[in-house]
Amino acid sequence: MRIIIAGAGEVGTHLAKLLSRENMDISLLDEDPNRLGDLETDYDMITRVGNSTSIRDLQDIGVKGCDLFISVTPHEATNMSACLIAKQLGAKKTLARIDNYEYLLPENKAFFESMGLHHLIYPEVLAANEVQESLRNSWMRYHLSLCDGKLALCVVKVREQAPIVGHTFMSGFFDHGRYRVVALKRGSETIIPKGTDAVAVGDMVYAICLEDDMEFFREQTGKVKREIKNIIFYGGSRIAQKAAQSLPDDFNIKILESDREQCERLSEKLSNVLIINTDGSNLENLKEAGIEDADAFIAVTDNSEANIFACLAAKRCGIHKTIADIENIDYISIAEGLDVGTVLNKKITAASYIYQMLLNASVLNVHNLTNADAEIVEFMATENSKATCSTVRDLDLPDGATIGGIVRAGEGILVNGETKILPNDQVVVLCKNDVIRQLERYFKQ
Repeated sequence: MRIIIAGAGEVGTHLAKLLSRENMDISLLDEDPNRLGDLETDYDMITRVGNSTSIRDLQDIGVKGCDLFISVTPHEATNMSACLIAKQLGAKKTLARIDNYEYLLPENKAFFESMGLHHLIYPEVLAANEVQESLRNSWMRYHLSLCDGKLALCVVKVREQAPIVGHTFMSGFFDHGRYRVVALKRGSETIIPKGTDAVAVGDMVYAICLEDDMEFFREQTGKVKREIKNIIFYGGSRIAQKAAQSLPDDFNIKILESDREQCERLSEKLSNVLIINTDGSNLENLKEAGIEDADAFIAVTDNSEANIFACLAAKRCGIHKTIADIENIDYISIAEGLDVGTVLNKKITAASYIYQMLLNASVLNVHNLTNADAEIVEFMATENSKATCSTVRDLDLPDGATIGGIVRAGEGILVNGETKILPNDQVVVLCKNDVIRQLERYFKQ
């Protein structure tokens, strides 16, 4: 498959890196040579300096006949124009990053397709959906529904009092069959646990659960369930707006925004939200805004550092659930070390969403995990594939991969070493980022 990506910002660059390992023909276009840097040397892709709305530049990079043209610059008008031009020049399919929610409405889909815009993506809406999911399961750092809700990935950071701490995986403690730990994040290292490994204080624990067993997993990890009703957003960004609009009406929501004109615009849009014109990075301002009565604090300004420090300030005020939008990817591990709380990165989320559209037929879904060097992959096991020829214990999976669960005939099932995968099972695998290619051969003939 030949793919051209216009825009070497963090979305475009992250996406190009993901796709370059998939044996696809990737070209990355940007006007700024500094953004392209050494990508062509370090990854299997072609980079070109050029304007994504220039007919000559698009022709030079080979847009005619390309399977997919993706425009993910920060500018909606540029992205839409680039896709329309690319389609006219012979691109088979196009995808544009947008920032107008109206374009995503189902009744407008056919209209845009008739123009040559086949796919539209709005990263802030995807991030707002993550906010909702995080608030719904507030005792977790991260929750991901898998296989249409039949299984779930649950991620928590364990403290000293957690019953799960100190037990090795060969001790028998984990033989209850009610959740399966598939990874530990310890500092900057992602560990696929073996029998001699044990859960340590401060570990981020990644487990596959059935919906009915989440309460048991919560108890085992020493987490307390707290009702979320009073929410404070720091920053009146699109993420805050979309999240506030979609949360239940009985939530008490405040948005702290330092720009007075933006406050006026927010007041017109969000009738059920209290807009406060103040700087939410200041501890005294947070107290005046009622931070001590809040159940959750969500920092979604366009400044990663400010979001990190605001969440730390909220934690000092006793807030247990904090969420920070951290767009600088280099800061994500720093935020984890500071115990900021749940981390959002809409650029990684958007790149992962696009990546899912381009998967091999045996791969049903891929979820890039923001805070771990790993992915959750949903495979379909085909007839006579290697995965169906022996028990899980004897599959000889590559290092850096483990199977968490399967869905068979609509029922979620956790696996153990004696589980036998059958044809047409949906199989949930956690793997390091560089292992997914090796796994494909296990699930297709």
